Amino acid sequence: MKKELMNLFMFIAICFLAYILFRNLHFKEGMTNNTTSTATTTNSSNGIAGNASTYGASIKTQTIKMQDMLLISKYRADYETVVLNLDDYVNNLMLQTALSVDQTKPEATLKKLADLNQSKSALNNVMKFIDSSH
Repeated sequence: MKKELMNLFMFIAICFLAYILFRNLHFKEGMTNNTTSTATTTNSSNGIAGNASTYGASIKTQTIKMQDMLLISKYRADYETVVLNLDDYVNNLMLQTALSVDQTKPEATLKKLADLNQSKSALNNVMKFIDSSH
């Protein structure tokens, strides 16, 4: 009788462990996915037609989260220093690029120089944004 009782408890314990194990595993059966349909997913994630207000609110929420993370008013001086240092770095890269033009094929180097110039414009826009933030 004692051996049968012990086997019964072992069986119950194994079933309980199997239940806990499979309950905590999060797997999906085949042919299932998270989306309902392509059309529904596309319309709910963009700002087309009736979803424009929801989409705009979602963007505003993300903007507020980013502003809370960056704390521009508190770290304005640090951010300005970073942008100014990046500007100096880009200036030096531009000079280095201008001094290393391959005269037989200057197009690639000139393209790189133009890209660096666009990055200076982007840094100026970042600095204006930092200055205008309160």
